[in-house]
Amino acid sequence: MATRQTPLKSSRKTSPSTAKKPFDVEALWQVERVGAPSLSPDGAQAVASLTRYSMEKNKSQTQLWLLSTLGGAPRALTQAGDKDGQPKWSPKGDQIAFIARREQEGSKDEEAQLYLIAPDGGEARRAATVTTGVEAFKWFPDGRRIAFISWVWPKLKGAAAQAKAHKEFKERKETGYVTEESLYRYWDHNLPMGRVAHLHVLDTATGKVTDLFEGTDYELTRADPDANAFDISPDGKRIIFAFDPAAEKRLDHCYALAELELRSGKVQVLLQDKDWDFQAPRYSHAGAHLAFLASNLGKKHTMPSQLAVLDQHGHWAVLSEGWDYEVSAPLQWDEDDLGLLFCAEEQGRSHLWRFDVKTCAAHVLFEGGHTTGFDLAAGTLVVQHDGVQHPPRLSVLEAEGRADEGGRARRIESFNDALLAGFAWGRDEPVSYPGAQGDEVQMWLVYPPGFSPKKKYAILHLIHGGPHTAFGDAWHFRWNAQVFAAQGYVVACVNYHGSSSFGYAFKDSITQRWGELELQDVEAGTDWLLKQPWADSKRVFATGGSYGGYMVAWMNGHVKPGRYQAYICHAGCYDWQAMFADDAYTWHAKELGAWYWDDPAKIASQSPHAFAQHMSTPTLVIHGAMDYRVPDAQGLAYYNTLKARGVDARLLWYPDENHWILKPRNSQLWYGEFFDWLKRHDPTHAPRRSKK
Repeated sequence: MATRQTPLKSSRKTSPSTAKKPFDVEALWQVERVGAPSLSPDGAQAVASLTRYSMEKNKSQTQLWLLSTLGGAPRALTQAGDKDGQPKWSPKGDQIAFIARREQEGSKDEEAQLYLIAPDGGEARRAATVTTGVEAFKWFPDGRRIAFISWVWPKLKGAAAQAKAHKEFKERKETGYVTEESLYRYWDHNLPMGRVAHLHVLDTATGKVTDLFEGTDYELTRADPDANAFDISPDGKRIIFAFDPAAEKRLDHCYALAELELRSGKVQVLLQDKDWDFQAPRYSHAGAHLAFLASNLGKKHTMPSQLAVLDQHGHWAVLSEGWDYEVSAPLQWDEDDLGLLFCAEEQGRSHLWRFDVKTCAAHVLFEGGHTTGFDLAAGTLVVQHDGVQHPPRLSVLEAEGRADEGGRARRIESFNDALLAGFAWGRDEPVSYPGAQGDEVQMWLVYPPGFSPKKKYAILHLIHGGPHTAFGDAWHFRWNAQVFAAQGYVVACVNYHGSSSFGYAFKDSITQRWGELELQDVEAGTDWLLKQPWADSKRVFATGGSYGGYMVAWMNGHVKPGRYQAYICHAGCYDWQAMFADDAYTWHAKELGAWYWDDPAKIASQSPHAFAQHMSTPTLVIHGAMDYRVPDAQGLAYYNTLKARGVDARLLWYPDENHWILKPRNSQLWYGEFFDWLKRHDPTHAPRRSKK
């Protein structure tokens, strides 16, 4: 598979919008969302989830679909469930396992369970009833067992004791959350009180379930453990897993790798180093090597995840050292065990790469856009990918890079084609300019449909969060550039210093001096835009979410009033001392350079609230009460400050949303408030005064 594939761009021409409708939030929520694929052992079929949303019902439904990699129309595999997800084909090809909550034989699932269904259809059956539910899973090579994750009470033994504790917890009248843990909530949910994530084994024939960690202190990560946290050896005798060896669990700890022998229950720690974080282990097909992600956090907390391999003699090495890209899970061995497949970002795009373990050379198998998932079986490679011009798709590449005519990968579904054909699309392109420290900075532009350089357009900055992420050639359901551009804005997404995909030095450059370089980059981007003949200097707006929200709050205290007509701050960080209420507080001193009690001046120098006396630009503040990464008090404090100062401000607060806006009606309101705020402060939309 050595051929570099051309990026899959939209087959639609981005022609003027004279005969087509502008893409809007209603259309955005009509888009069917296809999930990551799982291939049959012969590579002839893929199974994937498909989620449809109803604006009227304000909810979603997810079903499983089968797609032929050889040609032919997709067909629905499940219909009875509402949330059928995470499908995985069995090694023998006779069953597909998935996670769902259903009602079967008069029993309704309180927690998500594992279900099995034959690929040719029929009724899915519940594999077992696990009182504490199922989070993620993998098949054993024999196709008769499944390893899965469930949150259990670690001091209890046996399913009956777990069931009793679960029933008592569900029926309790108290609502208080009591803990002595450092890590007790994550992003948008409290961790199950008193419970930890254990690995279990399910016998699919008998339904027998065994807790592999029972009676031990081992547990998986508390940060949303998934199937990347462990792997099963090719002979089915051992399981490798990543765990936090410290007694007190924290998000910023270095993880170790341990191997559990199933017959004896013996656990052997294979790799542990106080300076290195080890994650996402994956056995080779022959079992002779173990691939994993390694990050030298002892050197610095921003060090990237690199590809590493451990042999049977206990020797390990970082293979991608000197390759200035960050490797993302999952890892998958090529079928000859001579290479590893993974996704990694490059210059605002995400590609699927193959890394040769002998030559330590990497090359692109599939070029994004934005590659988000993949699977390989019997020489067939299927990728899940999206881009500015289209939502997620599934496409196939055959062995040795064989593809259809023209060298392009071949689509195996067309779920959204009919819907999207009726809309006009804006073209996109990356541009670059000198930014902070004289470094080249990338800015991704998305133009309105029918864009003409002879006309004048408003400028809309979308400032990404992270800060160590990037805006680029990707589809975004919550901040959709095409929806914004369809309103007539030239959308500008600056990949400021600190962004991912531009090398480690660029990413780490903002550490302990947040706001400084990023602001210079955004301002330089605005300067570049205002030099274009089509830019309207009186209609410039800046918006952002999370760290992007921090940036617009920072700009309000540092940029001369009038340069931007208005700001929109979604889930933005406002006060770094008060931000200590978040779920990631253990990182603050590393990012900012000190604990707030040791050097309050240093913390304040990077905090927007310390510059509130300079804030005067109108701002829409948006926040969700269930946001634990940036607690909603941040947004409320910012809004209250602006109101107290007499600054034109508006608040959109959701009691039932988190860091993101996930419900269709709430998203509709979000986009409506977003555009109304911009129009309110756009001089071309301002109401005209009557002449006296």
